[in-house]
Amino acid sequence: MILNAPPRPPASGRKGPPRRALALVVCLAVVTAGCQAVPTTTPGPSGQVRDRVGPGGPTEADGRLPHGATVLDENLAGIGNLDPALADALRQATADAADAEIEIQVSSGWRSAAYQNHLLEQAVGTYGSEAEAARWVATPETSLHVSGEAVDIAPYDAIDWLSRFGASYGLCQVYANESWHFELRPDAATAGCPAQYPDPTSDPRMSR
Repeated sequence: MILNAPPRPPASGRKGPPRRALALVVCLAVVTAGCQAVPTTTPGPSGQVRDRVGPGGPTEADGRLPHGATVLDENLAGIGNLDPALADALRQATADAADAEIEIQVSSGWRSAAYQNHLLEQAVGTYGSEAEAARWVATPETSLHVSGEAVDIAPYDAIDWLSRFGASYGLCQVYANESWHFELRPDAATAGCPAQYPDPTSDPRMSR
């Protein structure tokens, strides 16, 4: 909105309305017209401006999962927003693992772009550079978590079970440095899982 300059005081010397009153009138006019909340943004690595999580940190709406969540907790955004084919494969694996008294938990599934950016900023602070952070955390634009196509598995016995039997469900470890990270590879049921990348920086998808 562009406001015209206030009119000059009348020739009689009387002044116009006080500035505080004028500001109140303008504010009320804006509220009456309807206001929308403006997303909070922050410069990310390399200067990009991205949405950021609120001051309380990532929430369940951003995909943050409580301890012990499984693929059956579809009411949680981090589970409910997963790629349907990935979720189906993980449900089958979870049921079969339970027969072996193994509980497959999902420590992270779908994430909002803001959540992913939050994790990336933390990684830059932890590892000291964007280059080193990229070995562990993808950008919101390239993350398979943001697209709902990846899950992080816990605890260790579940990771071990999926590393041995996951291929029959099309569930594969993708990065050698992230044993907990699994993605869907439908051909793995017959051809086995493809060779793992040393880390995400070797994955051509991270350069798109």
